[in-house]
Amino acid sequence: MAYFNNADEVYQYIGGVFRAAAEHAEAGPKLQAANLTMQVTYTDPESSLTIIMKDPKVEVIDGGNDENADVKLWMSADTADKFWRGEYNLAIGLAKGKVKAKGPASKILKLVPATKPLFPMYRDLVAEKDNAAV
Repeated sequence: MAYFNNADEVYQYIGGVFRAAAEHAEAGPKLQAANLTMQVTYTDPESSLTIIMKDPKVEVIDGGNDENADVKLWMSADTADKFWRGEYNLAIGLAKGKVKAKGPASKILKLVPATKPLFPMYRDLVAEKDNAAV
């Protein structure tokens, strides 16, 4: 069974961690400096996020679909959940085809180290959902 019940939960939790990243003292400036737009399409449940990482701020659009995004990623929402918990290596996922990419995925891989301080924030975001599932 998928971790997320519906697209709204994907937007609440995964979109939420991207929104938190925008305000994070360490990660926010690194994401802004990437100067790119990323489109992520998830399965189980079907959902998508557009993350615009440009000055002056990081913007997250729930359900967004930017045909001109610099980088496009496709993965299951469960894969994204594992990544944000610090339990999934995105580079290995790309190499094995579990995560698909179009555009310069190397730009995204350069941002992965900036996301590590956000893992505890994500775990805090999903803690209530995790506890309710027990």
